[in-house]
Amino acid sequence: MAATRLMPTEEGRDLIDLTREICEKELRPKVDEAERAAADGESFPTEAFRTLGRAGLLSLPHPEEFGGFSQPYEVYLQVVEEIASAWMSVAVGVSVHSLTAFPVTTFGTQAQKESLLPGMLSGDQLGAYCLSEQQAGSDVGSMTTRAVPEGDGDGEPSAYRLRGRKAWISHAGHADYYTTFARTSDDGGRGLSCLVVPADAPGLSFGTPERKMGLHCDTVREVLFDDVPVDASRRIGHEGQGMAIALSALDAGRLGIAAAATGLAQSALDLAVSYAKERQQFGRAIAANQGLAFLIADMEAAVTSSRATYLHAARLKDAGRTFSKEAAVAKLTATDAAMRVTTDAVQVLGGAGYTQDFPAERFMREAKVTQIFEGTNQIQRLVISRHVLR
Repeated sequence: MAATRLMPTEEGRDLIDLTREICEKELRPKVDEAERAAADGESFPTEAFRTLGRAGLLSLPHPEEFGGFSQPYEVYLQVVEEIASAWMSVAVGVSVHSLTAFPVTTFGTQAQKESLLPGMLSGDQLGAYCLSEQQAGSDVGSMTTRAVPEGDGDGEPSAYRLRGRKAWISHAGHADYYTTFARTSDDGGRGLSCLVVPADAPGLSFGTPERKMGLHCDTVREVLFDDVPVDASRRIGHEGQGMAIALSALDAGRLGIAAAATGLAQSALDLAVSYAKERQQFGRAIAANQGLAFLIADMEAAVTSSRATYLHAARLKDAGRTFSKEAAVAKLTATDAAMRVTTDAVQVLGGAGYTQDFPAERFMREAKVTQIFEGTNQIQRLVISRHVLR
């Protein structure tokens, strides 16, 4: 069931049509085999990202003058949702990639935008976002990865040396650049800075891919920095601005995850409805049983509510208004709904839902992590309550 959409422009409608066509022809036919293969060993959907990049779908919300499409966030997020309805790992990757370019788009100098964004937005490059560490997840200010300045000691540094390690990094080992947050002083959260590290930088290496319960094609590894040199021209913002950049980027990134979770839940709902209309018990389709029909009604209500919350936050962002609270509400609502809807889809399919003959069990495994990354849902509740009680 295609989601009912009210797009703000004709160009937005065309982009949704294009996305649906790519999903139907290029993504859905490959997702099951690719996810199974990746579960047995590392496999990365390079061709899927290339296809989306050639279509311009990796750079939608970024400035047209640097190679983006200058699309409203409400258009970009609905494209992400459509991709997630076909292949969740790839949709998460699209959201991550957009997140990696956000600091340059929003905080970079004109020279940095002219130098870095054309590559980031070309469709040929993929980025990784290096924020979390093993002991610095929700508590970003406790990170220990350090950027040591180099120079003559008089004025601004000419370069930095990165030392440390980042954890849970999507695209690690496959990205073309690494948007990295590191400590430039010991002043807690006020001592962080943002640097864009090229993938070919000496001293950059990666851990073993994590063995995850879902999103197998979203390769996640540690990123290791062993005296990695980074030119000072690749520092985004001033020293100490890293926390503000990271938090601002996460507001936008949470909307990407909310949209992806909504697409995943929509797919689980579609599967449950299709199965309930075909599965016969006691001489009639199981959909005719009111108990199951009401379960599906609740699933539909959850998906529709999720879509409404992320679109409301996106429209605030597009209007230039604050949206941090609304982004947290959207992320919390959509990811909790995705977990509930995918679990209910397994229930609707019964024993068949517990087998790999149907994607319901994969949907449920993929939904779980959406409640964890881009800020756990406990952190979202903290953000929301602080805004409300301020």
